[in-house]
Amino acid sequence: MLWGEMDDPIPLGRHGSIPLHEIELRASRSSGPGGQHANVTASRIEAVFDVAASNALSDEQKRRIAARLGPRVVAVAQDARSQARNRELALQRLRRRLSAALAVQRPRRATRPSQAAVKRRLESKRRQAERKRARRPPPLEE
Repeated sequence: MLWGEMDDPIPLGRHGSIPLHEIELRASRSSGPGGQHANVTASRIEAVFDVAASNALSDEQKRRIAARLGPRVVAVAQDARSQARNRELALQRLRRRLSAALAVQRPRRATRPSQAAVKRRLESKRRQAERKRARRPPPLEE
């Protein structure tokens, strides 16, 4: 999935999309090993999305994202040597986090265990108790 054109929107599944101009991309030097290359290239990319300032999201979507991820959503990538690849990774991670935050979780419906499941559980408990009882030392008789 290649995002790179100046204003290709980032798709958020069926929740819509976010134009790239609403995402701030910052480059800095990557940490960790890498020798001279890592010391001179700004290959670490930080993608920052300001939830409140977005025009692409509805108020309900903004509220849901802010409640789950906070007012600013940040995704960082410094895995690859190239800045372009890290940019792709950071945008991908941001997209994944935003999509997950927008997903509406269905309310849990209470269910009861089946009779067979209850029977299996009680039988298993009985067998375990018998096994432990068999391991006990015999009672001392006087």
